[in-house]
Amino acid sequence: MVLAAVALSLGALLGTPAAAGPGRPRAGSATRLSTPVARAEPASEARDESAAGRRSCRVTAALSSWPLSRLAAQTIAVPAQEGAVAAVAREARAAFGGVVLFGASAPAGLGSGLAALRRDVPERLGLLVMTDEEGGGIQRMADLVGNLPWPSEMGATMTPGQIQALTRSVGSKLVRSGVNVDLAPVLDVDGRAVLPNKADPDGFRSFSGTTSVVSADGVAYLRGLVQAGVVPVAKHFPGLGGASGNTDFGPASTLPWSTLRSVALPPFEAAIKAGVPAIMVSNARVPGLAQVPAGLSYEVVTGQLRGALGFKGLILTDSLSALSISAMRLSVPEAAVEALEAGDDMILYNSTGSASKDLTLASGTDRAIVAAVASKRLSKAALVAAAAQVLAAKRVDVCSLPARGA
Repeated sequence: MVLAAVALSLGALLGTPAAAGPGRPRAGSATRLSTPVARAEPASEARDESAAGRRSCRVTAALSSWPLSRLAAQTIAVPAQEGAVAAVAREARAAFGGVVLFGASAPAGLGSGLAALRRDVPERLGLLVMTDEEGGGIQRMADLVGNLPWPSEMGATMTPGQIQALTRSVGSKLVRSGVNVDLAPVLDVDGRAVLPNKADPDGFRSFSGTTSVVSADGVAYLRGLVQAGVVPVAKHFPGLGGASGNTDFGPASTLPWSTLRSVALPPFEAAIKAGVPAIMVSNARVPGLAQVPAGLSYEVVTGQLRGALGFKGLILTDSLSALSISAMRLSVPEAAVEALEAGDDMILYNSTGSASKDLTLASGTDRAIVAAVASKRLSKAALVAAAAQVLAAKRVDVCSLPARGA
């Protein structure tokens, strides 16, 4: 922009060497992640006769009995000020799937506040607690986890092994503070040495303008987080490097799809191969592929990320409060429906600045999703699949939960 109560064992770690960037020493030893989250396909689409396939059918069948509102709530991450997490207790009790922390200085008592929030979540449904700890000027909890360099500095001065060790240390501190999702690393390939701004959303947020460096360093970054028990979120698919502008401030386009395929996609392909559990899709248009924001595009999300690249994990939107979204005359609830139609699993948006208005917006987004299913604009199977992804990321055993009437 996202562990006391939720166990996040992200799978066995297998040894493979990490690639070193040009002119830099190769990391001595690294790890490959097993993919921690499998896409739970709608029951009608599940054809795999393996044990995993049969398990998927049971999960989707169980979720199909849930009320639509409960399914919709799981796909929504509500904003919260890190200094006032108790203000979203009502959202926790309503079983929204996650919380995105905003702020610049986390209080020492954040961990206890988040533990209390988790106790409000009903029926062992868990909570994804997200923060932006990218490095440099993009940190919300530096006072608790320590300072990270800008990714561009990491890319220029550190080996992949050093990056992995650093993010493992930071991730351990995130876990101790009750945070289990980091909205990082940025895998955009952008060599412009500037602070992120209206014209360039990346700049120092990118490891490098060289694709191979971003691939190696991005994988190292996410591996460190996973080793610490934190879910990393690779962003901003399919790559914002060289974009025409910053989507937070208005409509923007990526480089042409033909260019992205050779320059921008390899870091995401490397992350997927390494087992990255979650990916965020950008709000920029992709010339040659989609003329709507990528996160609202079926061609981008389902066609490319799910289909061509074979990603099986959790897909998150970028903030649907971005001006690139509102420029399309879409409210957050309306954009949320389009995102789920495109194949995204979880909806992110910014705070309005008022806890009561944030609750109203969360409830309105939930209702819009329910109405879309009721009108058959959005298939129930798609909503079930999205909720299943969120619950899988939280390691919730759906089949052990109390049965629910539809």
